[in-house]
Amino acid sequence: MQYRTLGHTGVQISSLALGAMNFGKIGRTTQDEATAIVDAALEGGINVIDTADMYSGGESEEMVGKAIAGRRDDIVLATKASMPMGDERNHQGGSRRWLVTELDNSLRRLGVDHVDLYQIHRWDPRTSDEETLSALTDLQRAGKIRYFGSSTFPAYRIVQAQWAAREYHLSRYVTEQPSYSILQRGIETHVLPVTEQYGLGVLVWSPLASGWLSGAIREGQEITTNRSTFMPQRFDTSIPSNRARLDAVERLAEVADEAGLTMIQLALGFVTAHPAVTSAIIGPRTLGHLHSQLAAADTVLSPDVLDAIDAIVAPGTDLAAHEKFDTPPALLDPSLRRR
Repeated sequence: MQYRTLGHTGVQISSLALGAMNFGKIGRTTQDEATAIVDAALEGGINVIDTADMYSGGESEEMVGKAIAGRRDDIVLATKASMPMGDERNHQGGSRRWLVTELDNSLRRLGVDHVDLYQIHRWDPRTSDEETLSALTDLQRAGKIRYFGSSTFPAYRIVQAQWAAREYHLSRYVTEQPSYSILQRGIETHVLPVTEQYGLGVLVWSPLASGWLSGAIREGQEITTNRSTFMPQRFDTSIPSNRARLDAVERLAEVADEAGLTMIQLALGFVTAHPAVTSAIIGPRTLGHLHSQLAAADTVLSPDVLDAIDAIVAPGTDLAAHEKFDTPPALLDPSLRRR
């Protein structure tokens, strides 16, 4: 396992982080299975666990808390907030009212008195940066969080938040958590240059592109991954963007074979090769998944392999741009771009 400094914090974290989204009903993972995955991840050198309040309605945080009991100080513990937690309209977003309340809920579910990294899961266009940063700064000063970061923010929002922190003399986001994989390289155009400029740590999610790069999806084979059962439209190969992904996967498989690598090693080695990336979040649903991903922990891709990947999916290119989560709201809601 490689270890890298998380932005300018001085905290050393593993180049692979354990994502807990599959713990609970989303991944149909039991507490015993989750604990076994955490045990194996820590034994394999991972020292970061990332979860969120909304994963299985809080069940993931509860399972993580039970799995890390008695060894919390050895773990860099991260969670997130701002996504809806039920139908109540104010149980979401980046307001002081909600963040103060929901952090206490997360701490209770996790069974800890603080988290190391508290992340705003998505940018909330209804709430000012000053409001959110002020609440986070106070929670940091109260000792309930050590650092805070953003997740899936557009580049211009990352810049705006950095400006607001300086303008209002508040603590700033020190990390960003974007989606990044060989098949979704759009953040190389704007987000990663900005995170490098501001010295942010970067923990990327979905490095296996929702299973497209796991080796389980190939031409001529039925797609039966767990993700495809509840998101079938993302794997329907009659859709042009999915066809483009499958074509790229077939070409990438040839590159991996020639280099003596698995598809997982190729995929994780690619994202961790970027100098702006601190760690790649893996989200195993089973111990088998974890072991296959831990095998990529020390993978270093040669320049020839990286060049071959660039020839298949050009730098800065998203093969499924419509699946991006950082699209400006006015592009999604016509009322926001009409007078």
